[in-house]
Amino acid sequence: MIDQELTTANQRPTFFGSFWRRFRKNKMAVGGLAVVLLFAVVAIFTPYLAPYDPLESNVRNRLQPPSSVHLLGTDSLGRDMLSRIMYGSRISLLIALLAVALAISIGVAIGALAGYYGGLVGNISMRLVDLILAFPSLFLILTLVALLGPSVWVLIVVMGGLGWTEIARIMRAEFLKLREQDFTEAARAVGTSNMRIIFRHLLPNAMAPVIVAVTLGIPGMILGESALSFLGLGVLPPQMSWGSLINQGLPFFHTAWWLVIFPGIAILLCVLSFNFLGDGLRDALDPRLKT
Repeated sequence: MIDQELTTANQRPTFFGSFWRRFRKNKMAVGGLAVVLLFAVVAIFTPYLAPYDPLESNVRNRLQPPSSVHLLGTDSLGRDMLSRIMYGSRISLLIALLAVALAISIGVAIGALAGYYGGLVGNISMRLVDLILAFPSLFLILTLVALLGPSVWVLIVVMGGLGWTEIARIMRAEFLKLREQDFTEAARAVGTSNMRIIFRHLLPNAMAPVIVAVTLGIPGMILGESALSFLGLGVLPPQMSWGSLINQGLPFFHTAWWLVIFPGIAILLCVLSFNFLGDGLRDALDPRLKT
């Protein structure tokens, strides 16, 4: 009898096993994960994968269409577009990931405190969220970037510093549910400190929806950076991102379409892949679907 119970327990699927079984059923999500990993590998190993120096110009090869020598053509200074797009992926993804990391840090901290303590702390926190949401985010970001001056770090601080509101709301809602659970009451009963309850007991149980929100938030950061760089308020030369590449190629669009189309395709593929991945994570982590 005991052996049968042990065998049944060993055969019971683990959390990761159940998660992966549900996740891999979503072919779009698996495809999105594969493309995201491809972009990550390209961004990390670009110095070894790029066929040319992205800053090396050759005016004799300017505005060359895609060919076997330059797979994605050349720009107005004869620089290889494939290499520039590959290097641009490093800046675009770096800004998006660091901005999301900053947004997570702020949103999780404020949402957790608001949800756990409630009362005055929760009201002040949520009124701060409402205040930020009252302003159109794009115009607020444009104003701050214009005042502070365009740079990679300004983009990260501004977008991350304004992008935490949704995460804070999600975290507050999770903590409001978890603080009433039996295991929380038991931890209080044995004298566990509030900080230990928050970080040891509640936070790990509240992170699943945050992970999904983060995955779905990265595309927004990529699009935000691309829009700002396209408007000349983002990455400045000699640094390059997908948005700045489109900005530089737009004057030549009618004669050299590849300068705009290929960076745009990179943005499209990356954003769609993260969205598909986020949708798959949301479905796989949904407790109502657990078996």
